[in-house]
Amino acid sequence: MSGLDDVDRALVRELQSDARRSNRELAAAVHVSPSTSSERVRALRAEGVIRGYHADVALPTLGRRVQALTAVTIRPPTRSTIEAFRNWVQTLPELIGVFVVSGTSDFLLHVAVPDTDALYAFVIDRLTE
Repeated sequence: MSGLDDVDRALVRELQSDARRSNRELAAAVHVSPSTSSERVRALRAEGVIRGYHADVALPTLGRRVQALTAVTIRPPTRSTIEAFRNWVQTLPELIGVFVVSGTSDFLLHVAVPDTDALYAFVIDRLTE
């Protein structure tokens, strides 16, 4: 966000906190007029700073009570193997996030599953695919 001014940064912070508020509420929170807020948010979307709005879902209400971080090492560590893994892992319904890491592991997967049995099945059955 280095090319943004203080108003843009404030709008982004407020939207990260609650993207469902009205433009009038957003403008009041950052001390600008509603028209300024609307124009700035429109520009932030057009520039790709704001890429979308997302729901913060309580995973336990979806039956996904157990979350885990799982380290994955890719062998052989070739570009094609790593790209294939990245593409495949994005299709997994258990996946919350995937991170590239340095050190002995290549990726860190954030997953959410119903219980520890499902976590075991994910690690043993899914990741060994």
